[in-house]
Amino acid sequence: MAPDESFYRDAGDGRYESTPATAGPWSPEAQHAGPPSALLGRAMERHEPREGFRVARVTLEIPAPVPVGDLLVRVRTVRGGRRTELLEGEITANGRPVMLARAWRTAAAPPDTPALRHDPPPPALPEPQPEHGFKGAYTDGYVSAMEWRFASGGGFDTPGPGTAWARQRIPLVAGEEDTPLTRALTLADSNWAVGFELDHVNGLVINTDVTLALHRDPVGEWLCLTSSTAAAPAGSGLAEGRLDDASGNCGRILQTLLIAPADPPPRPHHPHHRPARITYHRLTCPRPPLHGRPRLRSSGDRAPLS
Repeated sequence: MAPDESFYRDAGDGRYESTPATAGPWSPEAQHAGPPSALLGRAMERHEPREGFRVARVTLEIPAPVPVGDLLVRVRTVRGGRRTELLEGEITANGRPVMLARAWRTAAAPPDTPALRHDPPPPALPEPQPEHGFKGAYTDGYVSAMEWRFASGGGFDTPGPGTAWARQRIPLVAGEEDTPLTRALTLADSNWAVGFELDHVNGLVINTDVTLALHRDPVGEWLCLTSSTAAAPAGSGLAEGRLDDASGNCGRILQTLLIAPADPPPRPHHPHHRPARITYHRLTCPRPPLHGRPRLRSSGDRAPLS
């Protein structure tokens, strides 16, 4: 399949045409949440921008699958202040909300702020690797539109925790340069997939949200995810990831995971199957005696209309 030139084409006035490259691993008709997350981040960066401000945290809610189709993106300011702004965004498809977002845009820290890092550096970027896929996945969309290099020769089907470097093969929007925020958001939803630790093949495991917090803007096209998952009976799952660039840690990712039994398969239809015979019983009421029935009037007996 020839690669698409971008994830989206700008149709003007907040409208975007999705390309097949946005398709996620579960269906060619539903998007991976990474590209639409980045589309909201792009809109937030462009919404009434202020010099010296940056998006420090974005939380995205995914109430419904994002279809591979036309999308409408809207952003507004919920609260504006001298040093902070709370932004809110929404993506709709066919008039239905499919992704919601809230973000804090804050004044950048002053130059004399200490650079605090307590994490070890990420592993070195591995040499090029064969194309990566995983069991039961549709890989002709987003998975192929990204280049993946897993640490220690692993892959999506290697049980987590996991670590992988990744970069986009194509831009978010045709004819545009990506930004540090959109690159990070394009990748962030892949966090729990890099460190698969729950059985997503025989059960239902899916994230309901994505939170990306950046204490500094990532640099360069290659980003590294180090991911692990926590889960408990009668609870839910929580995927936690560290985001690095070549210089080290730049943020954190959190995802809530819904864990449920897989839906039972539909009963197969047998061509010679006939439904069980159904007998209908007619409910009858006893007829009233003749003397109890109302006498039918002739046309001459009708009462005059008032």
